[in-house]
Amino acid sequence: MYYYTDYHSPIGKLLIVSDGEAINGVWFYNQRFFKSTVGETVKNDDLVIFKEVKEWLDAYFEGKNPEINFKLEPSGTEFRQRVWKILAEIPYGETMTYGEIASKISPTMSAQAVGGAVGHNPISILIPCHRVLGSNGKLTGYAAGIDKKIELLKLEKILAD
Repeated sequence: MYYYTDYHSPIGKLLIVSDGEAINGVWFYNQRFFKSTVGETVKNDDLVIFKEVKEWLDAYFEGKNPEINFKLEPSGTEFRQRVWKILAEIPYGETMTYGEIASKISPTMSAQAVGGAVGHNPISILIPCHRVLGSNGKLTGYAAGIDKKIELLKLEKILAD
């Protein structure tokens, strides 16, 4: 069984999903692939893990770099899991390109394959897919919309206001 709660961020409403032990999803409402990796959900605002995630998000949106002290458990293929693990290692305030991620996996891996996995990341912000840029540092798509990606990059001082 999965549970959900909402979080009202400065750049849009988020849906947070948990199995009660770990965070399984964080999506902006109406983003592509919304809730694609979880089944039926039941509203429950009282889970301890939801309180922890909301406190983390509060700190993040205040411009801080909080540490994740709760379990993240996204559901996906082995390949997607590898990509998401690399995303989670991109430091706050830094970026990486799709090509750089591909080269960490295999010398023959395509940036496009990595892009597909990045786009299906079910835990927005906490697994920072917004920190991934196209070649030469170009801003590229974001499942929640390029406008949200820009705001997140500005928050982390990656982009100037």
